Amino acid sequence: MTMAPLASTIHGELGQAIPDTPHAVSVSLPSWKANVGYEEGEEWVLSKMKNGYPRFFIHIGIQAFAEAVARKYGSSDEQAMLFPSTAAATRCLDFLARNATHKSTALQVSAKRPNDHLRIVDLVLRNSAPSPDITGTSKTIISAVIFPRSEFKHAKTFWQHSGEGVSSRRAEFCFKAFEEGYLALRSPVLLENIPQDRMCKGPRRYQRKASHGQIDEPVLVSSAEDSSPMSPTSLDRQDYAQFVEERFGRNLDLSLAANAKLAVRRRIAGSLTADVDLPEAIIMPSEGVAVRKVQGFSEDDIYLYPCGMNSIFNTHRIMLKARGHLKSISFGFPYIDTLKILEKWGPGCLFYGHGSSADLDDLETRCKRGEKFLALFCEFPGNPLLKSPDLRRIRKLADKYDFAVVVDETIGNFMNVHILPAADIVVSSLTKVFSGDSNVMGGSSILNSRSRYYHQLRRTMTDEYEDNYWPEDAIYLERNSRDFVSRIDRINKNAEAICQVLNASPYVKEIYYPKYSATRPFYDDFRHPTGGYGGLLSVTFHTTAEAITFFDVLEVAKGPSLGTNFTLCSPYVILAHYNELDWAAQFGVEADLIRISVGLEDTHELMDKCKEALAAVAKLEDTVL
Repeated sequence: MTMAPLASTIHGELGQAIPDTPHAVSVSLPSWKANVGYEEGEEWVLSKMKNGYPRFFIHIGIQAFAEAVARKYGSSDEQAMLFPSTAAATRCLDFLARNATHKSTALQVSAKRPNDHLRIVDLVLRNSAPSPDITGTSKTIISAVIFPRSEFKHAKTFWQHSGEGVSSRRAEFCFKAFEEGYLALRSPVLLENIPQDRMCKGPRRYQRKASHGQIDEPVLVSSAEDSSPMSPTSLDRQDYAQFVEERFGRNLDLSLAANAKLAVRRRIAGSLTADVDLPEAIIMPSEGVAVRKVQGFSEDDIYLYPCGMNSIFNTHRIMLKARGHLKSISFGFPYIDTLKILEKWGPGCLFYGHGSSADLDDLETRCKRGEKFLALFCEFPGNPLLKSPDLRRIRKLADKYDFAVVVDETIGNFMNVHILPAADIVVSSLTKVFSGDSNVMGGSSILNSRSRYYHQLRRTMTDEYEDNYWPEDAIYLERNSRDFVSRIDRINKNAEAICQVLNASPYVKEIYYPKYSATRPFYDDFRHPTGGYGGLLSVTFHTTAEAITFFDVLEVAKGPSLGTNFTLCSPYVILAHYNELDWAAQFGVEADLIRISVGLEDTHELMDKCKEALAAVAKLEDTVL
C-alpha cells in the first residue's frame, strides 16, 4: 500500500479536477466562498469548473457528445441526454413526459409532428465494426433522449437522482466512434409508441451464473442525417480494430472486462481479500465468504451498476416490480437523492428524518393499524451525522409486518460492519472507499440469500436487470480495489486520530463519528471484531466565522465526494442542501457543518494540519476579544 500524496499536490486551484485526471469524480472548491458561489451559480466559480461530481456536473466530454448528437438528430431548439441503454433512456422519457413544463402543448405537438417531441435515438455499432467485447451482448451503446431545451431542468433532475446517465469513459469512446463513423442510427423510439407496461422495464439481458441472454440485432436505418451505406464492407474491420487499440492503448485489454467484474463481485462478497492481479484473482479458491457469513450467499447475488445512486434507484424499481406499488420508508437523515427517488417514483415515501426510537414507535403504531409498506431504506451509518439506525429492531418490525429492509453500507463498509443478515438488500457506492482513487464510478446491490423475498427478487432481477457497467470502468475499478482491505485499517486509525485532535479543542461544538455517537451501541451490534468506525466524520463550531476559518485554513483537498485515498473536506450541508437549509436544520443538520473524509496520509501530518486550522480559529477569537 502506498502513502497518499500530500493534499497540496492534489487539490489544486478552483475548478480543477481532484485528482487531476480526465475522469476524476471530485473538483476543487478550496474556500467556503467558492462553495457558496457554486451554489449561487456565480460566474467567477462556474467559469473555472473543469469538472464536478458526475451526477451533479455533467462531464464536459459528455456535454460535447450530447451536443453533437442533438445537432445531427435534433433541431436547434432541442437537446440530448445520453444513456447506456434503451431501457434507461425510456425511463428518462417517461419522467420527462410526467413532468413536462408545457405538458398539454407538448403532447399535442407530438401527435401532429412526432419528431418535434420527446424521442429516443439509439446509436449502435455498425455490422462492419465488431467490438472486442467493448459492449457485451447489446449493440446499442448509446441511447439518446432528444427533448425541447425547455425541459432540460427535468432531464437534469432525472440524471442526478437516478444515476442512469452514461459514464465519461463510455462517452469518450462512443464520441470518438461517432466522429469516426463507426456508429449508426437505429429507428427512433417515440413516446407514444412505447407500451405502458414497458415504460420501466429493461430487456432480459443478464442471466445468473455470469451468462447473458441473447437479444435481437438492431435494425439500422438510413436517413437524411445518416445516409452512409450500411453494408458490412462499408468500413474496414482492421481500421476499427486499430481505432479501439488507439483509444484504449495496448496495456488495457478490454476482453478482460468480464473477469474484472467477476473479481469485483468476489471482493464485495468477501471471498477475495488478497491484493493480487486479475488473473490470480479469478483462479484463487474462495476464502469461504468469511466477511458476509450468510448461508447460501455467493457472488452471484451481487449486481453491479454504473454508480451507487443507480443501484439505489434500480433497487427501489425492482422492489416495486416484485412487491407491488407500496409506499416506502426513508429512515434517518439520508443522502439527498435517496429521499428524492423514494418520493418521486412510486406511490411516495414516509420520511423519518431523526431516525430515532420514537420514529420506530410511530412506524410500529402505523403497522399495527394496518398500513403496508414496500421497504425501509436507511444508511449505516448515516451521512453526514454518522448516526446508526437500530437495525435489530428494524429487522424485527420488518419480519412482523412484512416490509423489506434496504441498507446502504457505503459509509461503514463491509470490512468494518456486517449488516447483510439484517437486510434484504445491501447497496453501496463503489465510487467511494472501495475504489479510493476517485477516478471511476460504480455501485452494487446485494441480495441476502436468506431473505424471505430472495427468490421473488431473483426472478425479478432476471427479467429486469441489465449490465450497463462500461467495461473500461470495470477494469479501473478492479485495479483500484485490489488493496481495499489493507486501506481500511489505516483510514480507520487516521479518522480516530483526527477526532482526538478535534475533541481536545474548546472551539469544537460537536464531533459526529460513530464511535462518539449516542447510537454507538447500534453500530457495535454489527461491527466486526477487527472492524473500526470508518473514515468519515463531521464537525461543527460555535460560530459560522469559526467554521469558515477552520475550513479555509485546513490544508487538505476540498470538494465533493468521500472515501478517497486522500483526505477530502467539504461544507457538506452548503453543497447538498443549500436551498433547504431550514429543512435540514430541523433534523439537527446544521448549515455550518464540515464533513471530513479521511485518507491514507501520514497520521501525524493530518493531526498537525488539524491543529494548524484550530490555531487559526483561536487567533480569530483573540481578534474578536
